[in-house]
Amino acid sequence: MNLGLKEKVIIVSGGAKGIGEGISGVLATEGAYVAIVGRNEADNLKAIEKIQAAGGQAWSFVAELSDPNECTKAVFEVVEKFGRIDGLVNNAGVNDGVGLENGNYEKFVQSLHSNLIHYYLLAHHALPYLKESKGAIVNIGSKTAETGQGGTSAYAASNGGRNALTREWAVELLQYGIRVNSVIVAECYTPLYDRWIKTLPNPEDTLAKITDKIPFGKRMTTSDEIANMVAFLMSKRSSHTTGQIIYVDGGYTHLDRALL
Repeated sequence: MNLGLKEKVIIVSGGAKGIGEGISGVLATEGAYVAIVGRNEADNLKAIEKIQAAGGQAWSFVAELSDPNECTKAVFEVVEKFGRIDGLVNNAGVNDGVGLENGNYEKFVQSLHSNLIHYYLLAHHALPYLKESKGAIVNIGSKTAETGQGGTSAYAASNGGRNALTREWAVELLQYGIRVNSVIVAECYTPLYDRWIKTLPNPEDTLAKITDKIPFGKRMTTSDEIANMVAFLMSKRSSHTTGQIIYVDGGYTHLDRALL
């Protein structure tokens, strides 16, 4: 589908691995100029190599997004390279297991920097350019904000904040014609997920129990399915959609699995 994203400059934070890599790849397939922002240059370049092999274009911008100064630098470098920003996908983050019982102040605040604060900072610094382009913002979130998970207070709080910022920004940026939406992930099989599942005593049995609880198709969401929704929300095909929190999760979060 031609979504009209050709040569649009779109920042994707954490765009080199997992869900972010899927988002970068789909946007590049649609002709966007993808600015991958991530801490590891080798990972960024590996993702870019895949994108180029598929006929797309992407660039690497190295930044440790848990450092506020690095957020500023990343946006500045993108603008220095392209002269504009047409879209922002806030995606970078990790479920770091900072819970109420096993956490502390320092770990909690650091997790907020790793999972929430850079969402605000990237949007804040990109805003002048998004005003010019009447661009769009998509925030990637997690079901933990709504369902809870246990043992991950900081990540759940960060995702609650992402949802709140999505609605708040949608209101604040109406006057500039900037749309803001969120895509929520429940169970998506990524390399990071694969590594986590393999640390458990019976990984295959555990994985089967998880997928059996996903109502639609009894399978995990793919990164491409997340990415396709992001690309749609970035495009003018979704020109009257803003302030929405969209669950691409096979019905995991809201359908009553006890009845399936």
